[in-house]
Amino acid sequence: MLNRKFGLLVLLLALALVMTACGTAQDDGQEPEDETNGDTAQEAPQEGIGGFYVMGTGSTGGTYYPLGQEMVNVWNNHIDANFDAVASGASVENLSKIGTGEFDLGMTVHIPALEAYNGEGDFADGAVTNFAFIGHIYPEVLQIVVREASGIESIEDLRGKRVAIGPPGSGTQAAAKLVLEAYGIGDGDYEAFEEGFGDARDRLQDGTIDASFGLLGLPNAGIEELQASAGDVKLLEISPEALEYIEANSGYEAYTIPAGTYNWINEDVTVVSAYAILVANTDTVNDDLAYELARVMIEHADENTHPQSDHTTLDNALLGSEGLPIHPGAERYYREQGILD
Repeated sequence: MLNRKFGLLVLLLALALVMTACGTAQDDGQEPEDETNGDTAQEAPQEGIGGFYVMGTGSTGGTYYPLGQEMVNVWNNHIDANFDAVASGASVENLSKIGTGEFDLGMTVHIPALEAYNGEGDFADGAVTNFAFIGHIYPEVLQIVVREASGIESIEDLRGKRVAIGPPGSGTQAAAKLVLEAYGIGDGDYEAFEEGFGDARDRLQDGTIDASFGLLGLPNAGIEELQASAGDVKLLEISPEALEYIEANSGYEAYTIPAGTYNWINEDVTVVSAYAILVANTDTVNDDLAYELARVMIEHADENTHPQSDHTTLDNALLGSEGLPIHPGAERYYREQGILD
């Protein structure tokens, strides 16, 4: 009986020693193997990136909205975050909503962006400074569209006419008013229609307006569609005297639309242009995300199916940035590419 008890005690001691040895093996500084690691592990998310971001574009009938949709599609494919492009009144509204925190990103003409940052023009009552430049998008060309049936031959003829000048707060409206001002045509000298180019194009087609200003990419599909349906589209030219006034009072510069840009234009047309740029809310877009936004815009531009994406190149990347702060994340990317000192 005593021998049996002694044997049982020995067995229990042996088991205790085995268990202690196993515990020590796991406590010797080596982690137990994790079956979820190795080849089946998920790639770690990009550092400092994530969340949901809203970009303001423009009216659905203009260039900003469809181009913005393409831009966010490319970002969503390559950046570990979620992006959405929404219709808006374009430049001034996008900058204002960045200022109030409603937008994280915005497409804008570079001139309203300068005014916002410096508290001038539409922003004379309060500057917006919580934004920074991410990159150039494309050159915007002011196209003043009429139909031959209207009998309008020049910008002087717009006095007393029904004119679409673009949505309130848009770069188009600011440019339209400046051009009309250069001809001595004030706000009460014509009937203003404050709408995007898509609606204006439809009104031109049915004859309920006489002219439309559009700060658009070149060529513009909406203008081509209008010509296909109406058959008598004409672009108005800005005179040298008016150009001198415009350039002296704004950041717009003379631009020549070459003959043949539209197959119904037989002669060059002199107008003005500015740069469309992307800006980011510096309160919500951190340096890592800004770096990726700039990088993907440039390196995956070929995945953007909108024709204006052809202008999104490294050579053009800093056009429109003069006078504006560049986001530190985007700046880091451009330094790496050798286009910033």
